[in-house]
Amino acid sequence: MEEEKKEIQVRLVEGKKEVKKEEITDILKLISPGTLLRTAIEGVQKAKTGGLIVAHNEFMENLFEGGFKINARFTPQRIIELGKMDGAIILSKDLKKILYANVLLTPNHSIPSNETGTRHKAAERTAKQANTMVVAVSQRRDEIALFYKNIKYVIRSTSDIIRRATEVLQILEKHKEVFEKNKIELDKEELKKRQMLTKALLLVQRGIMILKISETLKGYIIELGAEGTIVKSRLKEILHKVEKEVDEVISDYTKLGLSKSRKILSVLSYDELLEIENIRQCLGLSEESEMIIPKGHRLLGKVGIYERDAGVLIKNFKNLNAILGLKKEDMIPFFEEEKINEILEKLTHVREIN
Repeated sequence: MEEEKKEIQVRLVEGKKEVKKEEITDILKLISPGTLLRTAIEGVQKAKTGGLIVAHNEFMENLFEGGFKINARFTPQRIIELGKMDGAIILSKDLKKILYANVLLTPNHSIPSNETGTRHKAAERTAKQANTMVVAVSQRRDEIALFYKNIKYVIRSTSDIIRRATEVLQILEKHKEVFEKNKIELDKEELKKRQMLTKALLLVQRGIMILKISETLKGYIIELGAEGTIVKSRLKEILHKVEKEVDEVISDYTKLGLSKSRKILSVLSYDELLEIENIRQCLGLSEESEMIIPKGHRLLGKVGIYERDAGVLIKNFKNLNAILGLKKEDMIPFFEEEKINEILEKLTHVREIN
């Protein structure tokens, strides 16, 4: 019966789908700096003993043998002491209790492994077969490796992550400076009678780069846990209104619609983003589209015209130039008098942006 269960698990391993990004994020949060588990793992690493720590689930029952039952509350000190023995430590699924210590992991050896050491092979196979999290602390490599389902993630030191995060922050800050400069230039350009599309494409290009690079930094913030507060705060400042501005510019110029253009832009690599022609194509615009009048989403929103009201104006008057030339009588069929006066006042602010 036990052999049959193991064979079923092996078949499940072979048919597994890729791990979702949300799953990886949740797992990294469990072992981020400031958590008890991270304190315990780093304690084992400093003790130079090495070790295996496994999260228990229903598939783990037949995947270890020997050792002894602990069934005690989890504390980093207990893990560090138990880590001095050769066997693995089994924690409860919620990581709040130590269930077993000094056990021998017995995953199916037919499960493929890319690891070289015995401990790491057992860790990888157990994670795959039991669909669970296994942390391997290597004495020889001085490395912490997280195995979860079919992935491996090397846990870096907090100082290394902070250094990398700082470098990415500096890159983002430079991109944001250029983004703000492009935004001012586009403000001026959009109030002309014939707008140059290049300015809008440059703003979209820089904004998408910022959003793309920020995803890397968000990963570092997750890994940093409690140590990432300052980095998280600075990233929030940099990203303030960037996505909103990008979406408004795309809405103003795209012929494909916001959703489709954003989807195409999201799959471009960094190198592809550097080519302004690729940005143009993502918006469904031809090379002959250099002179184009924006619909007005961005500037109308900038002066406080509600999105719903801006939508009515754009639907009925088509573009920013036509909207800026509106008179009170033009809007009577679409708005009440009080709303018309409010919109006219805000349109005056649009003209004063320069």
